Amino acid sequence: MKGFFKLFIGLFFAFSLTGCIGEHYDFTPPSVSLDIEYGIQSIQLKEANINWNSDKHYEKETKDILSLARKQKQVSVKSGQEGLILFDSEDFKVLDLRVWLWQKDKKMELKLDKNRNFYFPKEKGEYLIEVGLRTDSGSAQYVGNIVIE
Repeated sequence: MKGFFKLFIGLFFAFSLTGCIGEHYDFTPPSVSLDIEYGIQSIQLKEANINWNSDKHYEKETKDILSLARKQKQVSVKSGQEGLILFDSEDFKVLDLRVWLWQKDKKMELKLDKNRNFYFPKEKGEYLIEVGLRTDSGSAQYVGNIVIE
C-alpha cells in the first residue's frame, strides 16, 4: 500500500508538470468584434493597422483604411442601438480605446463607457466604423461597414 501511495504521488506531480510545459500562449493582437443586441448579432471588424510587440513583432500597414472598411460586408444596426466592443483575448493592458464613425469624409467619435459600451447615432445612413486600440503591447486599428436603419 505504501508503494502504491508513492507511485500515485509521483504520477500526480509528473502529470501536473506536463500541463505547464505543454501550454502555448498567444500574444498576437486580438480580434475585435462588436456585440449588438446582447449577443444576438456580432460584427467582426477587419484589422487595418497593427504595430504589436509581444513574443514576436507583428506589423501591418493599410494606407487607406476607409477603402478597406468599404470592402467589408455591410451589417445593419438600429438607430440609437447599444454596442459593446469585445476582444477574443486580452493578455494586455488597455491604455486607450476609441470608436469613430465615418460618414463620407465626416468623422465623429462615439463615447465609450467603462464597460466598453457605446450607442450608435440616431441618424440613419451608411457609416464606416473605426476602432483604435492602444495597449502596453502596441497599437491596433480595426474597421467595419455598417448601415443604421
